[in-house]
Amino acid sequence: MRVSILVLFILMLTSCGPAVTLDYEPEADFSSYTTYNFYPTVDSGLNALDEKRIMRATDSVLQVKGLQKSETPDLYVNFYASEQLGSRNTIGIGVGSGSGNVGVGVGGGIPIGGRKIEQQLTIDFIDVSNDALIWQAIGEDDYPEKSTPERKQTFYNKMLAKIFKKYPPKQ
Repeated sequence: MRVSILVLFILMLTSCGPAVTLDYEPEADFSSYTTYNFYPTVDSGLNALDEKRIMRATDSVLQVKGLQKSETPDLYVNFYASEQLGSRNTIGIGVGSGSGNVGVGVGGGIPIGGRKIEQQLTIDFIDVSNDALIWQAIGEDDYPEKSTPERKQTFYNKMLAKIFKKYPPKQ
């Protein structure tokens, strides 16, 4: 019994956080990219404050990975996002039987903690020398609609840390 509760608890902890999908150019030599900067005209679909939060988090993670920001970069980093207001209202219907009896049940859920904004953030790495997309990651997660600036920065820090965990790709 204790083991099953522990396993369930561990599964709940590991299932939290952003979901990340990845694509990249298999012919690219990722070890040759040592400098980066943001694409000159970022059109993210977000407000300027969120763009700055993403840029701060990206700078932090990429510099830990050994890349340096430069005015003459090897890579351009571009990003854009799509958001939608999500509802956590739920309803479920179940049918079951046991010992010759059949039962039907209906259940509902009440959203606690307010509505969530579901965000899909796409990060592109573009090789500056030939203007080619070489790496793309898409992170999906949600945050409370009425988040403080600190909470939004934490949200982006976690999402981008998980996204860039997959860079450079294992070839």
